Amino acid sequence: MGNDEELVESAMRAAENSYSPYSKFRVGAALRAADGTVYLGTNVENRSYGLAICAERSAIVRAVTDGQRRFTDIAIYSPDSVEPLSPCGACRQVLSEFMRPEARLIFVGSNGARSVHSMAEVMPFDALHDLKDR
Repeated sequence: MGNDEELVESAMRAAENSYSPYSKFRVGAALRAADGTVYLGTNVENRSYGLAICAERSAIVRAVTDGQRRFTDIAIYSPDSVEPLSPCGACRQVLSEFMRPEARLIFVGSNGARSVHSMAEVMPFDALHDLKDR
């Protein structure tokens, strides 16, 4: 279905298209669907900060618009963070809607440092999946 390196490189390319004139904090995401298709997303800010959308949710919206509903992994990268960057709470919630607990999240910092976690690790008390599995 593809490897981590391709996904990370795609997230890096996505970050180049960030629209972040206010925070100056660029983020890119590359989301792999269960069929292997990769969807890119980037953060898009607005002067009304609450209307900004993160890269992870941007990728999800793009994929869902294309008819996808299941995802196996996502890479998240920011050239403006030395440390690997994890999703905000809103993005964790949205990702958990479409990713199984075993799905992989790859966080990458600008220095190449990586941190890989399962969806269950970043969203440990996920009622949606907990209830489905009963």
